[in-house]
Amino acid sequence: MEPVAVYIHIPFCPSKCGYCDFNSYAMTGEIVERTSRAIVNEIERSAHRGRPAKTIYFGGGTPTFIPTEQLLSIFSAVTRVHPPVSDCEISSEANPGTVDREKFRIMREAGFNRISIGGQSFDNRELVRLERIHQSADIERAVVSAREAGFDNINLDLMFALPGQSFRTWQKNLKHTLDLELDHLSLYCLTIEPNTKFYRRWLKGELELPEEEEQIAMYDYAVAEAESKGFRQYEISNFAKPGKECRHNLCYWRGEEYAAYGPGAVEQVGGIRWTHIKHPVRYCEAVEEGGDLACEKEFLTDEIRKEEAIMLGLRLNEGVTLDKIDPSPNALNKLIEKGWIARENGRIRLTKEGRHYCNQVIVEVL
Repeated sequence: MEPVAVYIHIPFCPSKCGYCDFNSYAMTGEIVERTSRAIVNEIERSAHRGRPAKTIYFGGGTPTFIPTEQLLSIFSAVTRVHPPVSDCEISSEANPGTVDREKFRIMREAGFNRISIGGQSFDNRELVRLERIHQSADIERAVVSAREAGFDNINLDLMFALPGQSFRTWQKNLKHTLDLELDHLSLYCLTIEPNTKFYRRWLKGELELPEEEEQIAMYDYAVAEAESKGFRQYEISNFAKPGKECRHNLCYWRGEEYAAYGPGAVEQVGGIRWTHIKHPVRYCEAVEEGGDLACEKEFLTDEIRKEEAIMLGLRLNEGVTLDKIDPSPNALNKLIEKGWIARENGRIRLTKEGRHYCNQVIVEVL
């Protein structure tokens, strides 16, 4: 059987950050253990049993928030049902306030080989504004602990254009990050998403955000600094040392298949994409009763695949092949004249300038 990417969604967090629109819940107690059991049961009954895993990714939520034994029971079920290929990338997201050297040691011995740490900022005032539970010192401690546990593939998430953030504080954040000599960086511009606390505050005029010109300057500075330290930008927001690109996320951006488990997880296999029931209680009830776990379902037509090949493929520095998208020659020529895209060897890709206008490019190409 063809290997597949596998995603497991752990929906629990110590608290719900004001900017977060992911399917996550600040819950504790019996529901956490019940959900862990339900995820194991769902995996054990998988229609994809026996299909090897080329990547495994635990996301959330905060996978490291749940008790270690529950995390390992889910991990064990995944690897039984989806035997990992020999070089399988096995990742887990981690909040710096929910990990220590012992937890990382146990995870590494179990088979995890990549850690993605949600640092977001090294400025404690910014962390408070973001409603994170950790402090700056916890991030460095988490990185050191992961290294000591044997992880040689560590990512750090960092955000810019935060409320009240200046260009200088962003420079300091980035310097602190690069001094840690990580393997991968995910550098995200804060996006104000509907149905979040930040969105409601933004509507009331309570969020002081950097102007667009300053956001662009922050991004350009980050790209230049990361590249000067040996990182290669391979996606609009992602940078890696050679060979350390996130292979799991590349599966998404390249439109490949992925199996998924857990509340709110999204699966795409066999031309169908569907989303699991999102609320942990209702998800558990459906698993326990043997019911349908889907709350949304979409059949991927050729037109949908074409649109997504453009939207996702253009985020990658490698771009997208022209035979996948069949764009209008007039649209391409117009974008090339603007200096936003380059065309070579049967592919189109965004230029450095074009990355600032990715959404506009996508609209033009579509």
